[in-house]
Order: sequence, then structure tokens, then C-alpha cells
Amino acid sequence: MLLITDERMKFHDPGRDHPESPERLGAVTEALDGVSDSTWAKPEPASREQIERVHTAEYVDRVERFRGRSGALDPDTSTSPQSVEAAYLAAGAALDAVTEVVSGHYRHAWALVRPPGHHAEADAARGFCLFNNVAIAAAHARDELGSDRVLIVDWDVHHGNGTQHSFYDRDDVLFFSLHRYPFFPGTGAAGETGRGAGQGYTVNVPFPGGQGDGDYLAAFEALLVPIADRFAPDLVLVSAGFDAHRRDPLGGMDVTEDGYGAMAAVVQRVAERHADGRVVLLLEGGYDLAALGGSVRRCVDVLNGAPAPAIGSPSAQGQNVIAGLVDLHRPKWGL
Repeated sequence: MLLITDERMKFHDPGRDHPESPERLGAVTEALDGVSDSTWAKPEPASREQIERVHTAEYVDRVERFRGRSGALDPDTSTSPQSVEAAYLAAGAALDAVTEVVSGHYRHAWALVRPPGHHAEADAARGFCLFNNVAIAAAHARDELGSDRVLIVDWDVHHGNGTQHSFYDRDDVLFFSLHRYPFFPGTGAAGETGRGAGQGYTVNVPFPGGQGDGDYLAAFEALLVPIADRFAPDLVLVSAGFDAHRRDPLGGMDVTEDGYGAMAAVVQRVAERHADGRVVLLLEGGYDLAALGGSVRRCVDVLNGAPAPAIGSPSAQGQNVIAGLVDLHRPKWGL
């Protein structure tokens, strides 16, 4: 596994008591200290051209005006003098991770980045996010690296609105998201399934709150695995947020480190079946530092060969949500 990060991302400081704190990156790197079968690397910043595959030129101009100063791009998304540099590095880490995995140099890579990205829209910052790292990586894989079909799995507790909107009318990127709903950012209803050529290529799993390991794994087995078998991705990306953890102060869910490890094992199985094992993970949310570090470590260990944790049964509420989604997506995917 390739682990990509840079200390300069810690210099993005949204302000005192902000949950997306510089300490998050330290918690992750400390948890991974001494991990075996992995190589550490620093990223190159993304170029403006690479970022504009997803974001408008007008929006990138707006972000650039915050270079070297503090301010607010939206009510939740603040900058400090080095935030723009950190955002370019985060996008660059995503690009480097995808490039190294698609080239065959590594089977797996993890872009350990901040600021996170999946809420950033083409023309707006949102939800702590400046640039949409995973969307930029997927567009790079499609446009420059020869990937034909990219699967994006988003297990952050908040719906990845920006990622969904980036590919909503396309059939070459399948977006699969599990999240709490209704909840910030307000998108991610079950009926949001794509538009035009992209109809059916957005799959949302909106859980009402309180769901845990068994519910998430059941959704993976009932929906992600069979849909991925039909889509047959040649690259798998994960928006890996850890704010659905039971200890997270923002999430209101009940996932544990074992649950995240089990999800990583399923993602790996999908990638091995269809994508020669190519998996790239990108850090999104997760605001309890111990839970964040422990969950990332569990995923890394599983991807590096540790056994997948055993997970219990889903809740009745979770089963009902999943059954409805199987009915909804059966006509498109033959579930």
C-alpha cells in the first residue's frame, strides 16, 4: 500500500474548536506508525488544469483569492493563510494515488488528506471542503489514465453531494453512497438515481440514524456487490469518512472499527474481482480522533492482508431500508 500525505496540510486551520482540525491528520499518521507492507510518499500539488476537470474556472479564481489570508468560502468552510496550498496538495495526493495504482506500482493507495473534498460542488465550497478530491481523481483516471469505468464508494456519514453532482448524468462513473438522511447536506434521497445517460448510476443508501456495522455490511452485500458485478469497474475509489463511528460527535450512527474493516474487505473483494485489486481511498470526515485513527488503521490492516472482522446481523430498520432499495434498483441492475 502507498500512503500519501504532507505535513503542510496541517497548516489549513479553519479556526478554534472547528471539528475539521489539524489534529485529525496527526491522529491518522500516529495510528499508522510502524504499519507493515506500506510506503509513505509526499504529493505534488494538483495543477489548475487538473482541478478544472471538476470545478469551474470562476470558482478556482475565487479560491485563489483566499491564498495567503484567512476568510470564509461558505458558513462552514473557512480558510487560514495556507489553506489554499493545502487544498492543492490534497487534490494532488488524490491524483498521485490514482496514478500509482493504475500504473501498477501499488495495488492500494490511501490519500491521507485535509481539507476533505466530497461536499465541494463545481462552483462552490461546502461542508469543510474546498476542492472535490475524489471527483478530481476519478476525472483524471477517466481522461488521462485509460480507466473506462470508475466506482466511487462513499461511506462518510454525510452524503457526498458534490461527487454525486459531478457525475450525475454519466454512465462511466458509478457513485454508491451510504449516509444518514435526512441530514447535512440535505441531498442523498433514495430516489436520486441519476439523469439521462447516468440514470441508475447513482445509488444512495439513506439510513435514518443509529445504524451500525451489520446494517452497513448488509447494504454492501445486497446492493454494492451485485451492482458492482454488473458495472464491472476497472478502478475503485473510496471516499473514506469515519464520522459514522459510534463515538463521533457529529454523526449519530453506530459503526465501529470492525465495521470499517469489514467494509474495506468487501471493497477489496470487488476490486479483486473486476479491477485487478486497484483500490484508492481518500480521507474525508471523522471527528473523534481516537475513532478516526483506529478506524483508518483497521482498514489499512485488512487491505494489507489481516482477516476481515466478523460482523453481526442488520437491524430490522436497516433491513427495511435495504429491501426498499433492492426493489428500487432491481429493474436497472437485475437484483
